[in-house]
Amino acid sequence: MKLTHIHAGLFKLDGGAMFGVVPKKMWNKLNPSDENNMCTWGMHCILIQTGEKYILVDTGMGNKQDDKFKSHFEPHGPYELVNELNKINIAPEQITDVFLTHLHFDHVGGAVKRDEGGHLVATFPNAVYWSNRIHWEWAMNPNPRETASFLKENFVPLLEQNKVKFIEKSGDEIAPGIKTIWLYGHTEAMMGLEINDNGKKYYYLADLIPSSFHIGLPYIMSYDLRPLITLEEKTSILNKMVDENAILLIEHDPTTYAVTLKRDDHGRIVKHESIVL
Repeated sequence: MKLTHIHAGLFKLDGGAMFGVVPKKMWNKLNPSDENNMCTWGMHCILIQTGEKYILVDTGMGNKQDDKFKSHFEPHGPYELVNELNKINIAPEQITDVFLTHLHFDHVGGAVKRDEGGHLVATFPNAVYWSNRIHWEWAMNPNPRETASFLKENFVPLLEQNKVKFIEKSGDEIAPGIKTIWLYGHTEAMMGLEINDNGKKYYYLADLIPSSFHIGLPYIMSYDLRPLITLEEKTSILNKMVDENAILLIEHDPTTYAVTLKRDDHGRIVKHESIVL
């Protein structure tokens, strides 16, 4: 099994929304905001090569949205998903599976593109796109709080083109050694991955722990639907990761995409070292 970091771009979100109840006086030292209170965040995907499978985990926000959308989130930087794959000699046609942690625009936007005729088509034409029915239905009928995050042009074309398969339950594998984890704090039935590579454990947890700044338990986004559930999920998985000496794969940190963890002198779980895949 081989894991490769794929950078899908940088964008901006409001610092207060990203750090929740933590005061700006504290979080601004971690990820300084601009004059509009916006902080830069990354979109870090993972390519897992195992057997004959090329599994891409999440797809960033893509580049098909209009200028008004881009003005809200300010995508920037030199990274673009397909270009980054091309740099390691992986063509879109080689991707066999796309695992979508959830259907918010910054995770699924790159799954669909506009072709030369302006039609919405799968970016990875030979891939199976993995979701689950509970989250899919949630995204199709969003609550007012999440409506702006679920853009149907990012995922409905995949279903219409018979590209989607649904994972049945938490714990199901998408390939040997790659097990799904269903999570309910951030949104309904978001999925992470527990990856076992010959005894070495990796966890990709999407927006449960979106950055290295969010490892501390009180650091929970205001975007989360059920922050107390997020707290419970973080506590359980962080303790498990430390006990297993696992590597945390991080999706939205502006600079860091993989870290090890440790308990500090007060028993709190904190970042230990940054890791390069």
